[in-house]
Amino acid sequence: MTLGRLAFLVVILTICIGLVLLNPSKDDYLKFVETELKNAMDRSAQVSTDRDMAVVRSIFRSHSRELVGSFVGPRTIRRNWGLVSMYESRVFETEVLVLGVCGRFIPLKGVDDAILRLGRMAF
Repeated sequence: MTLGRLAFLVVILTICIGLVLLNPSKDDYLKFVETELKNAMDRSAQVSTDRDMAVVRSIFRSHSRELVGSFVGPRTIRRNWGLVSMYESRVFETEVLVLGVCGRFIPLKGVDDAILRLGRMAF
């Protein structure tokens, strides 16, 4: 084995170890969902100033962690492949797929639909 190939192998192994260490957990995913829902609520606040909507937003802000943990958590399956994780949730009759890699989340399917359904249900 040449020195170049050995160096290449060390770099690849280092990258793989980094990906494994930064692979997000289910708790990280629930925090991501909570943040996405808060952002959706904030966007809806810019569109409408109805008093009922303000009350719903206030309740969600103060209890978002409990709501997401009890509603989304049990409906989420994490497929951990070591370097990346796939999160599959069933939220508001919508299938949501999110890829977790390197401490980040990449929505693949259904996130926008779930947020729209939440908006319709809440408001």
